[in-house]
Amino acid sequence: MLAPIEASAHTQTDSLDGQSPAMATASTQSPPAVLRIGWQGALPPLPPAHRLARVSAQHRAGYEVHDGEHAFNAQPAPKFLKRNLDSAERPAVGDFVIIEIGTPPHIIEVLPRRGVFERAAAGEKYQRQIIATNIDVVCVLTGLDGDFNPARIERYLALTEGSGARTVVVLTKRDLADAVEADAAIDALRKRLPAETPVVAINGKDMASVAALEPHLAPTTTVVLVGSSGAGKSTLTNTLLGEDRMATAATRSGDDRGRHTTTHRALLPLPSGACLIDTPGMRELKLTGDEELELFDDIDALTEQCRFADCGHGNEPGCAVREALEAGELDHERWRHYLKLRDQRTEQATRFEDRLRGSHEPIRAQRHRGWQERE
Repeated sequence: MLAPIEASAHTQTDSLDGQSPAMATASTQSPPAVLRIGWQGALPPLPPAHRLARVSAQHRAGYEVHDGEHAFNAQPAPKFLKRNLDSAERPAVGDFVIIEIGTPPHIIEVLPRRGVFERAAAGEKYQRQIIATNIDVVCVLTGLDGDFNPARIERYLALTEGSGARTVVVLTKRDLADAVEADAAIDALRKRLPAETPVVAINGKDMASVAALEPHLAPTTTVVLVGSSGAGKSTLTNTLLGEDRMATAATRSGDDRGRHTTTHRALLPLPSGACLIDTPGMRELKLTGDEELELFDDIDALTEQCRFADCGHGNEPGCAVREALEAGELDHERWRHYLKLRDQRTEQATRFEDRLRGSHEPIRAQRHRGWQERE
């Protein structure tokens, strides 16, 4: 079991103009301590009066960080406050950072990231928003109720491809769903997703049921929970923590949509030795333009079998895609969603190129307003 955590996502840490107990004494750290915050490998050399920590939450007043022994507040160094600085260069939840001891402590360096989970930010101006960094597992949560949406799950999988993490689909509220209907939905989803993608159905309030996730919660592993509001992220977090740390709320009876009970991303050490990042529900899931759409590799393979290299997959003779659709070997809905994601990826890549060129012309009007995740 982990030692008690001195701060959480919903408790006030030490004052921003004061020092934590850990910072006030020495700058040496033991390997077991940093393992508790997900550090992997040898400790980097640290000058005197400096410590390794991990960003566990970001607030308007600064950051909350954890050094493996204590959670405390820290301010970003002035270089991170420059107006023209790319947001990707600022500290983000999940980052390992170097802390300079002081009153208050300051984040002076962000260590190289082993992976980034990000999406395109909402709005007409192309920007990327980091969801979490240095993650090993992305758990995509969807309720087996009105929230169940295979197309949205596919969109999450597309976004996680470049994060360096493996994806686990977690279907919550198994206890509330009709057994026959739930089994049919799970079987259909497994056929739609890549065979190597784990699909786990659980009751997020039952520790025995949640035990199915244990293989993905090994020590030093960092797991991020993503999904719509009301999917059960906070409920699952509380069960994994063994205490009611995160606020929860009932979903709306009409459509099973939830309310935002988690208002910011937060990193929490678990009793298993893993680290958990809980995130607010995401209403928009815009692609960045870098996605490979590997979950549709089978469709890409089909397009290569068409007689003509420029086949539009309509009425052209020798179209392998149309033949697969007519034979029932390719699901029509999945084909339409592939086209939708492919077109958005192309559009987002163009917007990104416009940004790199420094163009001040109005960004092209989006051709598909349904892209903003309303799958």
